[in-house]
Formats: sequence, structure tokens, C-alpha cells
Amino acid sequence: MNWQAVLEIVPDVIQIAILYFAIYAILKAARGSRFGQVLMGAGIIFALLIAFTFLLNFDVLAFIVKTLLGYLALSTVVIFQPEIRRVLATIGALLFADNRRDLGLGASGRVSPEDLVSYIFKLARARTGALIAIERGISLRGVETTGVSLDAIISNELLFSIFTEPMPLHDGGAIIRHGRLAAAHCLFPVSSNTEGLFAAGMRHRAAVGLSEETDALVIVVSEERGLVSVAHNGRLLRYPDRSEDSRKAVLRWVRKAMPIQKTAGEAFADWIRRRREKLMHTTHDKAAVEEPPKPAPEGPKEAAEAAKEDSP
Repeated sequence: MNWQAVLEIVPDVIQIAILYFAIYAILKAARGSRFGQVLMGAGIIFALLIAFTFLLNFDVLAFIVKTLLGYLALSTVVIFQPEIRRVLATIGALLFADNRRDLGLGASGRVSPEDLVSYIFKLARARTGALIAIERGISLRGVETTGVSLDAIISNELLFSIFTEPMPLHDGGAIIRHGRLAAAHCLFPVSSNTEGLFAAGMRHRAAVGLSEETDALVIVVSEERGLVSVAHNGRLLRYPDRSEDSRKAVLRWVRKAMPIQKTAGEAFADWIRRRREKLMHTTHDKAAVEEPPKPAPEGPKEAAEAAKEDSP
């Protein structure tokens, strides 16, 4: 086997793998967004143009296409600046995730996704407007500085006391970090995109604006119609009613944004509990195998003898 030829191929394989994962990461991060759709369409058009010009040997068109590629890259950076900034922030958050505040925080201090969705739909039934952002990978500390820091345990009473007019904190949005209310009365960036936001209020535009710049999940409660909407990745999903199907759909979003993170002590306690339950089931199964049930007596004589054996 010619090892020298193999070693010459290794750098090419590494470069192809790096390009593959880079393109895959960009497409995955941009999937479902306006930036991803435009990027996919422009890529397909330019790929067809390049293939067409090279197959037919159109030198002039090939030169024009190569020249336009540079201008296209520059214009893409300018036009899709918020989307590119969000993708870069997501990559940075994955590389330098800061979970120090979550260490040592027991489960009793965090609100569960089920309870949070229940509180949100109670606000919707009362037609109390609300704007709540759940922090994920990208930090919202810059937005948090525009409001009032709280770091409070979330409850139904707390949310009603914040978003009920004319309370001083009702205007603006609230931020949830690690299952606790980090801040309220925060100013969220307002989206300038008018697509899909026709006749939308400032809460909905602020929700979309924050979701365009970060990976946060933003939940909006309309005080006029009493409906719940979810903004994610620059898109606004409106739920037409407060039915059980809408509640389950919002709960799926919240569970995705608030994964259960257990401390080392909680994980060890759960492991001990599972081992104990498994041991108890195993012991019970062995006892059932070792003591088989007695066969039923076949006739009157056998029944009398069985009754005599069972009597004290």
C-alpha cells in the first residue's frame, strides 16, 4: 500500500469535511428564516448560471457572473445584517456557554414549562397583555439592562402583578433565565420587517424583533383578543384560540426552550431511585417465580385434602 499517496489525499479530505460542516451549519442555522430562503434561491440561480456558462463556453457571461459574486457577497452582508449577527451570536453562545448561574440552583427555584404555560393562558383568559422572553443560548443581559433586575421565582400572582395596568412594570417585556424571572420592564428591539406583521401591535413587533437578533423564544399575550402568540427565529406564530391544542403547541415550544437541567445531586438521587425501583421489581419477580400458585383441586376428595392442609 502506497502510504505516501494516502498522506497526500488526507489534506483534501480534511478540507472537504470542513467545507461540508461549515455549509451544513450555515444552512441549518438559516433554515426557515428569510435569510435562508434568499440564500438558497440565490445559490441555486448562480450555480445554474455558472454551470450553463462553463458548459457552453460563454466567456463573457462567465466573467460577469464571477464579478457579480463579489458584489452579491457584500450586499448579502448589508441586507441580512440582523440574521448574520444572530447566527454568529448563536455560534459564540455554543462555544462559550455560561451556565454558572444554574449550578447549585435546585429544582424548587425554577418554574416548570407546564406551570409557565398555565400562567400564560391564565393571563390570556383575563385579557392581560404580556411579553415574555425565554433566554436560550444567546445572552439577553444587554436587553436586561434596559429594565429592572428581579431574579425572582415565577408564580401566577407575580406575573399578574407585573403585567396588570397601571403597575409600574407592566410596560415592556420580561426575561426568563434558567426558569426564574431575571428582569421586567425591558425594552425589546422592534422589528422593521412588515412581512406577516400586518395590523400587529407593538408587543408582537417587539417579540419578532428580539427573535430576529437572538435565539430567544418570545411569548406574546394579546390584551385585545386574549390570544397567545409565539415568536422564534424572526417568525410569529399566532394561535387562533385558547383550546387544548393551542396550549399543547405552546407547551412544546416552551419545553424546547426550557430543557430540564438537573444538578449533580438531583441526577444522583434520580439514579438511586431508579435503581431501587428496579431492584424491588426484580425481587418481586423472583419471588413470584419461586412460589408458583397451587393447582386447583380436581375433585371433591382433593378439595377436602387441600382445605385440610390450609386449615391451622
